[in-house]
Amino acid sequence: MKRVYNFSAGPAVLPEEVLKEAAEEMLDYRGCGMSVMEMSHRSKMYQQIIDEAEADIRDLLQIPDNYKVLFMQGGASLQFAMIPMNFMKNRVADYIITGQWAKKAHAEAKLYGTANAIASSADKTFSYIPDCSDLPISEDADYVYICENNTIYGTKFHELPNTKGKNLIADISSCFLSEPMDVTKYAYVYGGVQKNVGPAGVVIGIIRDDMITDDVLPGTPTMMKYKTYADNGSMYNTPPCYGIYICGKVFKWLKNMGGLEVMKQKNEEKAKILYDFLDNSKLFKGTVEPASRSIMNVPFITGNEELDAKFVAESKAAGFENLKGHRTVGGMRASIYNAMPKQGVEDLVAFMEKFEKENA
Repeated sequence: MKRVYNFSAGPAVLPEEVLKEAAEEMLDYRGCGMSVMEMSHRSKMYQQIIDEAEADIRDLLQIPDNYKVLFMQGGASLQFAMIPMNFMKNRVADYIITGQWAKKAHAEAKLYGTANAIASSADKTFSYIPDCSDLPISEDADYVYICENNTIYGTKFHELPNTKGKNLIADISSCFLSEPMDVTKYAYVYGGVQKNVGPAGVVIGIIRDDMITDDVLPGTPTMMKYKTYADNGSMYNTPPCYGIYICGKVFKWLKNMGGLEVMKQKNEEKAKILYDFLDNSKLFKGTVEPASRSIMNVPFITGNEELDAKFVAESKAAGFENLKGHRTVGGMRASIYNAMPKQGVEDLVAFMEKFEKENA
């Protein structure tokens, strides 16, 4: 069976090598006579899986010793509440609104205190990243929050905001492990893995030690305290075992590929092929200001809704899956994560050229 090119924003394409390896181990993991899906999370064998996964992500991101790696559940959406519950000591936080997910995080934070929207790109349908060099940071803000790569709108912070000494917290779900990052610039950074790292059901958090305390908002449930995960090696309850196992395989695949510097080059190369075509096309056009473009998510339109729908239908028939844009914005979107081969982007561009000729 021929695999399609899957341009989904998440759950998204995974490396074929990883899927094949997991398939081979499905019934019998390394001679233990059972699948990782059936294995006790308290077993020595599983402990080795989660320990190796943590060691590999630490290696990939060069995570310093004063940061913990947490494997959690609940998706990024649960983090929207966990963050204020754990970090809003003064009941004040500043949010930069660059899309749907930052908007949702901001709305959730309002349940726990004053959440200030200190910058926004809503005025131009989130098609750019606002200037964050001199923000009106609140004096008593506990943290400044960003969504670093905006999956729906295809924008990316290429420069982190100047938080004027306040803790920076970032959702990196859709740019996770796509390029090197300096973890020390963040107090807490997290990502749902289903976009660029693994199967849905795992959230990975990287948290600075001083952020892990019992000093949380009254009524914070045990399972929503970062300290619970940090103190128990992410094993206070049964973790998403199989998802973590696949993430671990993806980490090894990334290391075998040459690490994050190599991935960044590959991702920039793929994105350039698509953006160059969009910039020169008479039919298709990108929707993001060039300086704010993401190398992971590329939204585009024809300017005609009927033609957009025709393109989505014909591209699907040709083996290009999930190119329909998010329901809130329409148009099209190609998510070209780490596991999308360059050939997939080249074939998509060739198909777009053909469609343009036929529909000029």
